[in-house]
Amino acid sequence: MRIFLIEDDKALAEGISFTLQKEGYETEVYFTCRESREALDNSQPDLVLLDWNLPDGDGLVLCREISEKWKMPILMITARDMEIDQVMCLESGADDYIAKPFSLAVLKARIAALLRRQGIHEEGQLTSGQIRVDVQEMRAWKGDRELDLSLTEYRLLKYFMENKNQVLLKEQLLAHVWDSGGRFVEENTLMVNIRRLRTKIEEDTSHPEYIKTVHGMGYLWEERR
Repeated sequence: MRIFLIEDDKALAEGISFTLQKEGYETEVYFTCRESREALDNSQPDLVLLDWNLPDGDGLVLCREISEKWKMPILMITARDMEIDQVMCLESGADDYIAKPFSLAVLKARIAALLRRQGIHEEGQLTSGQIRVDVQEMRAWKGDRELDLSLTEYRLLKYFMENKNQVLLKEQLLAHVWDSGGRFVEENTLMVNIRRLRTKIEEDTSHPEYIKTVHGMGYLWEERR
């Protein structure tokens, strides 16, 4: 899911963007009407977060333009919280409205609900903390950085994320990742590939946050939020 955030408060925009990226969304931040129009002409996101007050124009005018020209979900963000303000946002083409100050938890819930209502689902997407896997494209990201994975590392990562918070025996991992092709693989090969995968997804491989070793048994992917 890709979100455009159009907000002239840079500190707020950075905070929202960071939070959404941790949830697995791709975000692009724009501070003016002009910047956002140029970006929308080049590519379309799945949702727009739009501030009412922008330095070079009226957010409601831009809202109406986005709704009519690009036809995508819009969540308005504004410091105005009167009922008439909400009505004006909705009449300008916004699909939902959130007033400042707001909690990031509420914002995330509003975004998820809006995407569901629009029929936009994250099918084929696996997310955990900063890690996201696109099953259809066989690609993976940590935050906004795409991971350079071998096929074996990708298959390991996908299998872990499909079985979050479950202990996976070494035999299970060997059978799922390798033996389906009829090849015999030594346990040491599994250890080497998990070590390589950790170097690409963990901040500190000596204290992994995602792939935990369960001594005498196997490994566990610990869900991160």
